Amino acid sequence: MSPAPDCQSFWPIYLAGHRRAGTRALHMLGTATGSLVFVAGLWLLNGWLVLAAPVIGYGLAWLSHSFVERNRPATFEHPLWSFLSDFRMLYFWLRGRLEDELCRLGLDGADSG
Repeated sequence: MSPAPDCQSFWPIYLAGHRRAGTRALHMLGTATGSLVFVAGLWLLNGWLVLAAPVIGYGLAWLSHSFVERNRPATFEHPLWSFLSDFRMLYFWLRGRLEDELCRLGLDGADSG
């Protein structure tokens, strides 16, 4: 068994598991929507919304791994780093820097489908 990665060493592994643009898009949609539903649930004191948030976020992400990327989500082996990397990827995309980051890591030739 390999040693547990830290956040920096996990990031390239995470992005390599999200090579297809469709996978990344569904992840970011899930992360953003799940986060908004979570905040709305807290704001409205609605426990159902709070419980629905991770179902939405992880549901879209896992669907993308099953039907677009066709690989196993990193969440099962590294839940914390995977969760944090979902937000990091969304942050890079919102700033218009995700493609540059993929290029920097040598993942720019990845399938854009």
